[in-house]
Amino acid sequence: MKEENLPADPYSYAETVAYHSLAPRARSRAELHQILLKRNVSEEIAISVLDNLELQGLLNDLEFAQLWSESRQRQKKLSKRVIVGELRMKGVAQDIIDEAVDSIDVEAEYSMALELATKKYRSCSHLDPDVIYRRVSSLLQRKGFDHSITSRIMRELVA
Repeated sequence: MKEENLPADPYSYAETVAYHSLAPRARSRAELHQILLKRNVSEEIAISVLDNLELQGLLNDLEFAQLWSESRQRQKKLSKRVIVGELRMKGVAQDIIDEAVDSIDVEAEYSMALELATKKYRSCSHLDPDVIYRRVSSLLQRKGFDHSITSRIMRELVA
């Protein structure tokens, strides 16, 4: 920022930026920290604002990670592996990620993948079996499901 564009009260400015960033959706502490730094908020003020938001209960990485995980499973039908990668990209600590995705077991992933595959199978069941196989299995791979789940589902759908 140029000297004449500096806010009169940098802390209030940083709080306003943080509140506006949290309005559309929850964010991780690291995401919000990056936003504040990009808006030319000093490191000390950014940390102070983030600590204050945590004290107010408006910033909680565990809550964020759990909500993100549930949302990505429900809406996008993404695998645990993809969700873990997304949370890592958002700067969430590994121990928090582990706790947030702990409820996603192999059977829950299998059920989600089967639902997704069945829907895709129905939409292309009129096509050649090779094309069906390719489309359904590639969908599951794009969503991040591992080979064991994909092959198990493909065996069940083809049978």
